[in-house]
Amino acid sequence: MYSPTAADVAKLRNTTGAGMMDCKKALTEAEGDFEKAIEILRKKGQKVAANRADRDSSEGAVIARINEDRTLGAIIALNCETDFVAKNESFVELAYELAEQAIFYKNKDEFLASDFHGTTVAEKLIEQTGVIGEKIEIGSFEKIEGPYLGAYIHAGNKIAAITSLSANSEEVAKAVSMQVAAMNPIALDETQVSQDVINKELEIERELLQKEGKPENIIENILKGKIQRFYKDNTLVHQAFIKDTNISVSNYVKSMNPDLKILGFVRASLS
Repeated sequence: MYSPTAADVAKLRNTTGAGMMDCKKALTEAEGDFEKAIEILRKKGQKVAANRADRDSSEGAVIARINEDRTLGAIIALNCETDFVAKNESFVELAYELAEQAIFYKNKDEFLASDFHGTTVAEKLIEQTGVIGEKIEIGSFEKIEGPYLGAYIHAGNKIAAITSLSANSEEVAKAVSMQVAAMNPIALDETQVSQDVINKELEIERELLQKEGKPENIIENILKGKIQRFYKDNTLVHQAFIKDTNISVSNYVKSMNPDLKILGFVRASLS
């Protein structure tokens, strides 16, 4: 009966991330055929994935990465079932590697179908499901491009953000990305808030004011102020700057460079 060497087991383990005993069993079953052993481990992953398909994968690592010239960026959430796995060093390393690859793909489907060390990203996730024993999947997938990008990943890898600026400013890009991560704005400014969102907000506020017995002519005036407050609280450029709440984010940016503008942002979190 074939017995794999320690070197072969180590090689398979380094390639797949599977446990030592799983690698030894796969090599034994494959009679030393390395590619066949990898396939055996992948099939194990498929079986585990099928059994855990209905599990909640609400934990994980949210990672933001930017290309070298800082014009393309991506955020992915590599989701798993438990915080224990989410904090595992090899899991976080995989999340970073996948985020680096995500930069160059337009959408989640293209990314999942892309080559990842001789397999697809989707197949790698199934393989890792077998290795780890938990449901592993890509949750959020966000892309952004611009003249200059800056990123921020919150401690613990639960939230990440990327900001696009009109020109190079590493300090501002990071500070604004921290703002996005912390305050979760719904849009850059009021022009980017959908009319549906505005109408819903006005409907809620109108109902509250009517219940308070306010006259209709007074309600309309109050609503104008309410919607301005809504923009201040929920749009990035109008929000109070988290490092100095006496100024808005737009005023902070102007104080650093009068010609600098925020062009856009993306954000992802586990919840």
